[in-house]
Amino acid sequence: MPHTPSRHLAEGPRVGIRPFTYADAAEFTARARESKDLHHPWLFPPDSPQAYDAYASRLIEDPTKAGFLVCEKGTGDRDGEGGAIAGFVNINNIVHGGFLSGALGYGAFAHAAGRGLMREGLGLVVRHAFGPMRLHRLEINVQPGNAASIALARAAGFHLEGFSPRMLHVDGAWRDHQRWAITAETATSG
Repeated sequence: MPHTPSRHLAEGPRVGIRPFTYADAAEFTARARESKDLHHPWLFPPDSPQAYDAYASRLIEDPTKAGFLVCEKGTGDRDGEGGAIAGFVNINNIVHGGFLSGALGYGAFAHAAGRGLMREGLGLVVRHAFGPMRLHRLEINVQPGNAASIALARAAGFHLEGFSPRMLHVDGAWRDHQRWAITAETATSG
């Protein structure tokens, strides 16, 4: 049987990352519905086909955004596309020119939470952003009470840079956020 090349942009020991597709709607939205308790009140990924199509179209078509699915390896791989979706990492507000930066948002799905899959996937996205995407800086904005997200940012090598009161409108209110960042130099220096 001929080998089918992987659709992953990058792979680690347990996960690979690949772009969002419209065909991922059913699995993504089912996992989002299963993960509502895990995500609330921090995150509200699309949980219907219509909401997914609008969300995915922005990530697929808008050049200031890039969306990556973190997929488990060896769990139902189909045609080299990858297995079960463990979570997602999006790079938003991508700016080129002298800035070369983007803002990350991410979420694990309940079946994958606490297994280290998102740490591996986030590391792959960071390397992809600083490699093929040629970005220089990535920033994560996290609500101070979101201990899991802060732990993931720290584990991926991001450094706390500051605090922004009432920075983002989330779940009906303006929420405070911590700013975590990493640059290409700090990512490669350890």
